Amino acid sequence: MKYNTQSALRVIALLSVAAGVACKSETKEPAEKAGEAGEHATAAGGAKPTGDTVRVELYSDAVGNYFKPNDVHAKQGDVVRFTLKSGVHNVHFLPDSNTVKTGLPPASDLLQLPGQTYDMPVNFAEGKYYFQCDPHAALGMKGHLKVDEK
Repeated sequence: MKYNTQSALRVIALLSVAAGVACKSETKEPAEKAGEAGEHATAAGGAKPTGDTVRVELYSDAVGNYFKPNDVHAKQGDVVRFTLKSGVHNVHFLPDSNTVKTGLPPASDLLQLPGQTYDMPVNFAEGKYYFQCDPHAALGMKGHLKVDEK
């Protein structure tokens, strides 16, 4: 029993150190520069947007891990801008969860620095699409995008 307690304490200590390193690296670069890294990234072929920018924020806080809002409405030609507020997240429109849908964007890279963005042009067909944060899907970080025609 003593061995298991010691092992658990070592794991907790290692995780604490890792979390401290991750927090330190998040504060090294100003938020403005962090946003530049993903701001122009596009998920579906780089088509120029013709509509509005729909904003979605990504959070990890005392409430949990979540998209705000998690029920998103956009029109073809709009851009959905995912902005990291806290935590480390990605955006993934899973093909298995969006059956018979085509033109889905690939999973985004992980957004790691507050203010970092991922722009996704809405250039797929009208309908309702499921998306999630891969690292936090089991914790409920999921959402839906309803796409309407122009």
